Amino acid sequence: MAAVQNVQIRGSPLLKRDLAVAKYRKRTKKWISTQSLIIDIFIWAFLIIAAAYILAPFVFMFTASAMPAGDITKMPYRWIPKGFYWQNYWQGIRGNDGSFIYLRNILNSLIVASAVTATTVFLSALAGFGLAKYQFKGRHLVFMMILATLMIPFEVIMIPLYLIIMKLGFQDSYLGLITPFLVSAFGIFLMRQYFLSFPDAMLDAARIDGASEPMIFRKIILPNSIPAIATLAILTFKSQWDNLLWPLLVAQTEEMKTIPLYIVRFTAEKHTDEGAMMAVAAIASIPILILFLILSKYFIGGAVVFTGKKG
Repeated sequence: MAAVQNVQIRGSPLLKRDLAVAKYRKRTKKWISTQSLIIDIFIWAFLIIAAAYILAPFVFMFTASAMPAGDITKMPYRWIPKGFYWQNYWQGIRGNDGSFIYLRNILNSLIVASAVTATTVFLSALAGFGLAKYQFKGRHLVFMMILATLMIPFEVIMIPLYLIIMKLGFQDSYLGLITPFLVSAFGIFLMRQYFLSFPDAMLDAARIDGASEPMIFRKIILPNSIPAIATLAILTFKSQWDNLLWPLLVAQTEEMKTIPLYIVRFTAEKHTDEGAMMAVAAIASIPILILFLILSKYFIGGAVVFTGKKG
């Protein structure tokens, strides 16, 4: 009797339906897993190709800087140098005239880029904090006027800026290279958008505890704005490090010129070969790479955690 009931249960329509549903789910899960694997493969292939496309010029620059000029022009190109041809770097640093002016130009670029970065970050943070967290009449109008300046190309205001710098007597000086870039409209926009997400409750709690506005900015706002500050700092430093047009107008002597001007002059000289050109470019890229490696942990992740800090 039990055997007959067992046979009936096994052959029941309900059991058949459950088995069919289980098989369908298993096939569907397997199909989804296969489809997900194919998509992952395509994504990784695209990322690898994109990374290779982006990194190829840098790899070529550093490998070519370690080769004699004759090896650089050989085809197919040898991506791994036979040895390190240090004469390229010596020629780039020494210069064709033996003046070692490149070292002074590197120092000039470091001074200008660092000063502009520091002032831009600080003033942009101040302005962005005021526009984001303080209510005053005309706040939105002021912000829209700041954004409007982003639509004006630098070439339009370049000549008026140059005339002002000449009237002030800042030509061929660090002040002339730094003053026009003390604050950035993009920096104000970036910091203001970041501060809009900052919790007002934390600021109100600090005011209740007796903290002044400068103390709130120094103790709460700045320590919790490292991702935005790091992003703005590296973008500002890079833009000034690569700036060619403004130093070309302001810097008149070789002692006040920056790295881009030296590279242009060095590559135009007839005694410069391809290896020395790559060596000069490699030296110029090292500070940017170091800055990126130092600050990358603050903005690559993109996660922001607001925490109160004591002291």
